[in-house]
Amino acid sequence: MAVMNKDALRIGIACFPLIGGSGILATALGSELARRGHEVHFFSYARPVRLNVSEERLHFHLVELAHHTLFPCPDYTLPLAVKMAEVASAVSLDIIHAHYAVPNALAAVLAAQMSGVSPGIVTTLHGTDTTLLGQDRAYRTAIEYALDRSDAVTAVSESLREQTREILKVSRDVEVIPNFFVPRPAARTREEVRAELGLRDEFVILHMSNMRPGKRIDLLLQTFAAMRTRHRARLLILAGESVQPYDEMIDRLGLRNQLIIRENEAAVEEFISAADAGLYTSDYESFGLSILETLYFGKPIVAFAVGGIPEVAGESYPLYPFPDVSALSAAIDTLVESPDVARGLGEQGRKHVVEKFSADTILDRYETLYRRVVSQ
Repeated sequence: MAVMNKDALRIGIACFPLIGGSGILATALGSELARRGHEVHFFSYARPVRLNVSEERLHFHLVELAHHTLFPCPDYTLPLAVKMAEVASAVSLDIIHAHYAVPNALAAVLAAQMSGVSPGIVTTLHGTDTTLLGQDRAYRTAIEYALDRSDAVTAVSESLREQTREILKVSRDVEVIPNFFVPRPAARTREEVRAELGLRDEFVILHMSNMRPGKRIDLLLQTFAAMRTRHRARLLILAGESVQPYDEMIDRLGLRNQLIIRENEAAVEEFISAADAGLYTSDYESFGLSILETLYFGKPIVAFAVGGIPEVAGESYPLYPFPDVSALSAAIDTLVESPDVARGLGEQGRKHVVEKFSADTILDRYETLYRRVVSQ
């Protein structure tokens, strides 16, 4: 058994396991922390899709939903709290880092009280807590309680921090620590991936998302359908959930033969490399991790100027007013017809995200935060 560095921390991470910004960030954060010598314990109802449990100092604890005839529906919050409390007591967790206030931070608060070791609680807001649940009276008070009982609260963008202050009764400080991206070595080349997808010289437009309503897949399809150069392009969708709800629209717009759909792909780097540009049509993004990933590979993106997207792409990057589909389709047409423009925008975006969102910079900030919480 490996001996931990005396300065290493024991960190619990509670997150959702889905293909979405929060789960991806939490997984990357935990993996990088483990490489720095910390002991990291993940808690979720399924293994996060990008979590490699064979890595040293990484542990995954499955939280099973509680089914009891006494209750009308399964419960997750209490089993999560119990599992975290058990592990916190067994290994003396220093920190529980909850991604989302409900249910993860709320369960962390209970776990800290039950464990007897009182780990510090860090809560990271990714957007839904504020923009969706924060406006629901059934959840707002619980969110505010979880944030108030946390030892530190972070948000992934300035935009989200401001929204949190406006929507929730949060008087405490919220520190902005943005997302980051660590590319993994690709197992296949661009040419190999394109060959597998049946592509030749087509211009490939990439979209990656969990397919939730705010991603506005309807506008994505409308934008692609409105392109003048559509006959020279393909739309590649890496979907975290089924695309089936949009089947009728796909057929109505006549896009069936020009779409390539892959669900729950973990090796996104290979597909980004195989693409030529990214297209994102969300009505709001607290950050936009898919945009960060796309830009990191030097691929230009076309998107609306909403939420935290300008922070990710850079203030000088061309973005468009929501919901101007015509502007998006015209921008994509320009990229198809002008390879020099596409390369220039891709390089501009890559330079910005590499400078501002490097893993080393963001990891240093999280480690500093953890140690500050532990010292308190």
